[in-house]
Amino acid sequence: MNILNLRVNNYNIFLIILICFLSAIILTPIVKKMAFHIGAVDRPDNKRKVHNKIMPRLGGLAIFLAFLIGYMIFAPKTTQMLSVLIGGFIIILFGILDDIKPLKASYKFLGQIIAASIVVFYGNITFQDMTIFGIHFTFGLFAYPIAVLFIVAIINAINFADGLDGLAVGTSTIYFITIAIIGYILSRLGGLDVILCLIMIGSCLGFLVYNFNPASIFMGDTGSMFLGFIISIIALLGFKTATITSLIIPLLLLFEPILDTILAMLRRINKGESLSSADREHLHHQLLKSTKSVRKTVLIMYGINILFAAVSIFYTLGDKKISMLLYGVLLLLFVILVLKTDILFAHDKSDK
Repeated sequence: MNILNLRVNNYNIFLIILICFLSAIILTPIVKKMAFHIGAVDRPDNKRKVHNKIMPRLGGLAIFLAFLIGYMIFAPKTTQMLSVLIGGFIIILFGILDDIKPLKASYKFLGQIIAASIVVFYGNITFQDMTIFGIHFTFGLFAYPIAVLFIVAIINAINFADGLDGLAVGTSTIYFITIAIIGYILSRLGGLDVILCLIMIGSCLGFLVYNFNPASIFMGDTGSMFLGFIISIIALLGFKTATITSLIIPLLLLFEPILDTILAMLRRINKGESLSSADREHLHHQLLKSTKSVRKTVLIMYGINILFAAVSIFYTLGDKKISMLLYGVLLLLFVILVLKTDILFAHDKSDK
């Protein structure tokens, strides 16, 4: 197959990416002005911030609007896609409100549950029964609440990852590209998950032009929650093949933000702090202490995610046993890296 002639719904895949990319390029400066006008700005006034000047937030709105343009031109008009749009509108609404004036964590959590429930119960995007290693798993009615919790968990995992210029949107783009490549390998270019990935690749890359260090705009909770929302939906859509491949690949691609979120929760419980409290002890903050450079830190994080992505693609293409071994090596190295940081417990740095 000629890679230049790859088509989805009679559209060239590169045209889909290009239109969404240009849309985000054009819309982001407009959203930036809007953010200053309505006071959706980030001030360097708490312990989580790494910037030292007032920055416009709300950049996620530009990603969403570019996504919306991509939907109107390229995406199929189905009940599933409609549920994604409705849920996305809710996520964006709560995100905008939070970017203007921070909402209570409970309010954002409520908005996430409502959006997730629409996708799961109206769009019927949920877990499917599957067989793994000869063992058949039947979710039954539990498939729906588990799917809602899964969506909310991924939303917050990506939200926690949004701590440095370009980190969350770049990591998300790596995920979208990887799933799109795997979709091509599995001859599933027409699947909704792949279409969403292509639209998001363009939308995210266009915004990344402004968000990579030194960033001129942040995407705020509007962006991080929307990215997590779409990523979780794409992961759930992948489960429809009901195989171990569809189970392992999305979760391993999300391993780093998921583990970082779990460690953040454990760290705050250990300190007796609220689970929603902000700090500067995430993995990217730990690496920043060593590199002293936001750009270097973000590139290292990209590299970690690209390694997981590469093994996931190899898993789809090649020997499954070798791929699982490579996954194991990567996971071990990643855990060793984490243990050498203060991400969970502070190390004694006094001279012996």
